Amino acid sequence: MSTNRTFTMIKPDAVKNGHIGAILEKITAAGFKIVAMKYTQLSLRDAQEFYGVHRERPFFGELVEFMTSGTIVAAILEKENAVEDFRALIGATNPADAAEGTIRKMFANSIGENAVHGSDSDENAAIEGSFHFSGREIY
Repeated sequence: MSTNRTFTMIKPDAVKNGHIGAILEKITAAGFKIVAMKYTQLSLRDAQEFYGVHRERPFFGELVEFMTSGTIVAAILEKENAVEDFRALIGATNPADAAEGTIRKMFANSIGENAVHGSDSDENAAIEGSFHFSGREIY
């Protein structure tokens, strides 16, 4: 069963480069409603926990270092078919492979600094949203 919510983060590279407003505009123009959002920074412990699924991969340390390097914007988005539609909107992980007009094609610097995170499944969207937001922060 698919849900109508997904989770995203505007990553430190996109925040540092001043792309928050443009990315949020693309998200809302695509029909997503923002039901929770905050400007925050991941601690080392939070980043290690959030990306724990990648702990054994060679890029884990680099990923954690990058994600703790600056502020992020975390958000829960709502729309019918949210996870799949948002994955299409953000584009491929490698911006060189991302379709024209996608967020990563427009705003990402590299595979590692790829501007945004988007949940890859309904289950992970719920887990990731709960990691960043309490129930009373979601509208």
